Amino acid sequence: MIDIEKTLYSAHTCTTGGREGTGRSHDGRLDLKLSPPGAPGTGTNPEQLFAVCWSACFLGSLRHACNARKIGFPAQAMVNAQVDLAHGEQGFFLQAQLAVSLPDIEPQVALQLIDAAHQNCPYSKATRNNIKVSITLA
Repeated sequence: MIDIEKTLYSAHTCTTGGREGTGRSHDGRLDLKLSPPGAPGTGTNPEQLFAVCWSACFLGSLRHACNARKIGFPAQAMVNAQVDLAHGEQGFFLQAQLAVSLPDIEPQVALQLIDAAHQNCPYSKATRNNIKVSITLA
């Protein structure tokens, strides 16, 4: 377990009704209707939320990696994330694929930045050795 020196931010939410309910942040900035994956309706699902959150965090880690190496962070950088809800012998589990685009950065350098971001990103750390993850340069 990692020793925490300082908490930088705490998110507080309340979810009711599970995959067919609602999720709200205590500050009112987030207010979502939830629905099961693939179901009709207007709600989102935990897998979509996880994909958006991880890709946003990963982009932040990429920016940090660029800054540390004095490399300009491309304005058009993006991460396409796919989070799969899967089922196997041991029940339900997740797996993920991140496709990273770093325009105007040489592929060899981009791969180094991706590796650095994956080592630093809190979502990558949280999932390391827990789920199957594939990260590619798009």
